[in-house]
Amino acid sequence: MRDVFPAQRTIGQVAIDEIKIDVRSRDDIPLILLGLQYVYCNEALREKVFAILKEVLPTQAVDGQATPVSAQLGCPGMSQWAILVLGSLRLCLNADFDRIHELANQHRTLRLMLGLADWDEKTFSLQTLKDNLALFTPEILARVNQAVVEAGYALLGKKNGPAAGRCDSFVVETDVHFPTDINLLYDAMRVLLRLCAQLGEADGLKGWRQVKSCQKKLKKAMRLIQNLKHSTSKDEAKKLAKAEQIANAHQKFIDRSTAVLSRVEATVAELASEYGACELQLARPKEFIAHARRQIDQIERRVLKGEAIPHGEKVFSLFQPHTEWINKGKAGVPVELGLRVAVVESPEGFILHHQVMEKQTDDQIAVTIVKATQAWFPCFKACSFDKGFHSPANQAVLKATLDQVVLPKKGKWSAADEARETADDFVAARKAHSGVESGINALEVHGLDKCLDHGIDGFKRYVALAVVSRNWQKIGQILRDNERERLAREQEQLRRRKRQRVA
Repeated sequence: MRDVFPAQRTIGQVAIDEIKIDVRSRDDIPLILLGLQYVYCNEALREKVFAILKEVLPTQAVDGQATPVSAQLGCPGMSQWAILVLGSLRLCLNADFDRIHELANQHRTLRLMLGLADWDEKTFSLQTLKDNLALFTPEILARVNQAVVEAGYALLGKKNGPAAGRCDSFVVETDVHFPTDINLLYDAMRVLLRLCAQLGEADGLKGWRQVKSCQKKLKKAMRLIQNLKHSTSKDEAKKLAKAEQIANAHQKFIDRSTAVLSRVEATVAELASEYGACELQLARPKEFIAHARRQIDQIERRVLKGEAIPHGEKVFSLFQPHTEWINKGKAGVPVELGLRVAVVESPEGFILHHQVMEKQTDDQIAVTIVKATQAWFPCFKACSFDKGFHSPANQAVLKATLDQVVLPKKGKWSAADEARETADDFVAARKAHSGVESGINALEVHGLDKCLDHGIDGFKRYVALAVVSRNWQKIGQILRDNERERLAREQEQLRRRKRQRVA
């Protein structure tokens, strides 16, 4: 049985609204805890968030489809409230699971926020945290984010919600090494060697005792290529000799990889025919055999035949295949490996909506992200962009969708463009647009510099959780500043009374 939050308080457990959080601390943990405490203490908001969190359940396979398990049956797992607290904290601190594991088991204030008493010896295992924090979906987190933003506006005394925003995109990197065709081939070969060794050991298959030696030889052949450089001499003979040396080194690497690959394919065929291995067991070896064959083909075409490989055929990571090669033209940043993410930020600093852009550019998502933001916040009627979002179609559609569109045009102005872009309200909104860079920087500092989760689903979940975490933190910042002002007023009143008594 899984509860959103334990209904029965245990002996020694401190009510969440009674937890004392140090507002003088400059660390990030008190900010996120203040935001979470505010949501829990606001009854209407708590019920709304808890109703959403009830859907955060593990799944099981039923008739080939993933179906959520019953919340009323089985052993009690982590409460959904604990999952939300620890998941938000992970992104807020830009931490890995090891640090969250340590904090969840040792940080007193955090454990009180999880609903554990001071002397409660319950601990969370590392794998439990990994499994449960992966239960969130982007859809659930988007609904939680809507509730959090509405709570933030209510805290500011603005009950109508966000009416305006500013939109921009940035790159969230994936956790990959810099790709070259030879190190991608080596990645495929080392995975295949490991898989064959595991399958051979499980099924008693012989012939894979010297896996480590084989991998070392492949790595040595790759390092030899990496250490070779094209000649910069003006002597054509020297250039040709060096080019031939590089081609021979690549050929040796290809030959060695091809020989190993043939053995791997024979092993896979043997496992299927003689050992009865199912398709599911052989799916991963077959996947990396295809990767290896593709990389061998591309190396031969590029190095030995002098062809240019089209960008669309290139793969930039075998383990994170959604990774894109992105060049945004930033000074000192020639290329970024990851995915673009567009965000809409309100003037008050809340992230209203975001969109992960797979093989998309800014101008292709301008309309969709505005309409999606309006679906969550119907009062949203004004938005600013930079020139990268411009297209004639976007100008027309957004003008019909929003009351105010601040979308600078690329290229030469017409008389109508000049009149529009020199208007006082347009200029004022254009100047305020750069504030979105502060929100993007805050997201990057608090987790979105690099995605540590795997797969496209993990990437989208990671980004959505970072947005929710940032908005919790924003609420915590408002509460902290209000409390600091109250304490400062009390101190000033106390000093005045002392001066009056002295006088």
